[in-house]
Amino acid sequence: MKTIAKHSLLLSSMVSALILVGCDSSDKNNGTISLKLTDAPVDSATEVVVEFTGVEIKPTEGAALQFDFDEPRQIDLLALQNGATEPLLTQEVVTAGSYNWVRLKVNADNQVMDSYISFEGGETYSLYVPSGSQSGLKLNQGFNVAIGQDADFTIDFDLRKSIVDPQSNQVDYLLKPSLRIIDNTEIGEISGSVANATMEQASCIDGGVVYLFQDADTPPDDMGSESPPLSSANVTYNDSENTYEFMFAFVAPGEYTLSLTCDAQNDDPEADDSITFIESLNATVETDMVTDVDFN
Repeated sequence: MKTIAKHSLLLSSMVSALILVGCDSSDKNNGTISLKLTDAPVDSATEVVVEFTGVEIKPTEGAALQFDFDEPRQIDLLALQNGATEPLLTQEVVTAGSYNWVRLKVNADNQVMDSYISFEGGETYSLYVPSGSQSGLKLNQGFNVAIGQDADFTIDFDLRKSIVDPQSNQVDYLLKPSLRIIDNTEIGEISGSVANATMEQASCIDGGVVYLFQDADTPPDDMGSESPPLSSANVTYNDSENTYEFMFAFVAPGEYTLSLTCDAQNDDPEADDSITFIESLNATVETDMVTDVDFN
């Protein structure tokens, strides 16, 4: 049976000539759009590669706009951790107004290695997005582009929620992405640490993960619950500082709850699991500010 801590991942190396259909940069009703990708880390994978073929965005009125890459791009999502991003669109001219969704076009067919996941033991399996070649990875979250302004967004590609092992010989690993779009003009950051004594206890031998929940004093729950976290971050050891650290980079201003667990490897995004949380803390995020959160 294939094994994975059934969760998180990320992305790298993607920018090329893009073709935009139907737009005139001299139009006074235009703005521009910039789009980047980021992700949360995965526990046991060494590569999570997705092959992208383009981007599509849908205005509220009119046909979708197509941005197609000259050649398919294989992107390792694991390269986009701890605030790293990869640009997809850079100040591309579009008509100003409201947009309904973004679609990332992918090649991710069953048992075809265009997209794949690799593990520490050397095993490699295909990543399958059901109907992915037709429908891609769709983000049903609206956004606006203002006249004469650059709308600058980041798509958070949380693979901790997205990778599923169906435990079937018919399909390798499923990619059911959890995506959200973030306005880069209104973001802050959470940076924190976990006490060495906590991370070095026996129950945390497989590593710690911090879950991020909307609002203060939110009861923490697992990935497969009715109230899953917005995102997650691995706790990593900083050898030079002898500290255990974590960070969330693209966080909208507001109130949040952060909950520490050393049980994330048992959190199946397809099931409502009972996992243990060690401690929860509140945090207030402000635009262009770093909020420090330290677990005992």
